[in-house]
Amino acid sequence: MNPTSAGAPSASETLDARQQAIVPIAAFAAAGIIGKLNAALNQGLDAGMTVSDAREILVQLYAYAGFPRSLNALGELMKVLDAREQRGIQDAPGRAPSRPIPKGDALLAAGTANQTKLSGGPVEGPLFDFAPTANEYLRAHLFGDIFERDNLDWPSRELATVGMLSALPGAEPQLQAHMKISMNVGLTAGQLRQLTQVLADRVGADHARRASEALDRHLASLSAGKQ
Repeated sequence: MNPTSAGAPSASETLDARQQAIVPIAAFAAAGIIGKLNAALNQGLDAGMTVSDAREILVQLYAYAGFPRSLNALGELMKVLDAREQRGIQDAPGRAPSRPIPKGDALLAAGTANQTKLSGGPVEGPLFDFAPTANEYLRAHLFGDIFERDNLDWPSRELATVGMLSALPGAEPQLQAHMKISMNVGLTAGQLRQLTQVLADRVGADHARRASEALDRHLASLSAGKQ
C-alpha cells in the first residue's frame, strides 16, 4: 500500500519546518513588528535556515514593503545572530549566489525572462502601457537583481513574498498573483493551504484570511478556466 493512502499527507503537499519558518519571518518583517520578528528569526534558524536564507528574505522585503522595513529587519537579524553567537550557537552561513548578477541591458533581459517564467507568460496590459517604467523596475530590480540570486530557491522566495503580502492590507490583487506564481514554481495548493494555517497559528487571523481568500480566488480561476 502506498504510505500516503492511509491518511498521511504526501511530501509534496506539506511544507517542511524550514519552509514554514519563512512565512512568519516575512510577515512580521513586512508589518514592522520587530519583537515578534526576533522570535520568528530564532525559530527559523533553529529549523535549519542559514544566515544567507534569512538575509536574502529580508533584502527581498524592500521590493514589497520598502527599504525602511527591510533595513530595520536586517538590523534585527544582526542582533539575533550576535545574541545566538554569545550563547554558543553557530548558525550555518549558507552560500553566496553561484554566478555574477548581470548588469545593464543583460540584467533587464534576465529579469524579463524570469518574470515571464514565474508568471507563466509575458506580463503586459493597460497598467504597464500607462506606466512602462514600473514594469521596467519590476524586471530589472525584482525579477532581475533579486530573482537572479540563486542562493535562495524560487519556492522559498515565493513563500516569503506571500508572507509579506499577507501583512499588507490593500495588496490583495498582488497576493492572488503570487499564489499563481507560487504554483508556477512548484508549490502545491495543499502547501499553500498549509501556509495559510501557519499564518493563522503563528502570525494573525487577518494575515491568514487575506492569504486564504487570495488562494481561493486563484483556485477558482483555475477551475473556471477548465470549464
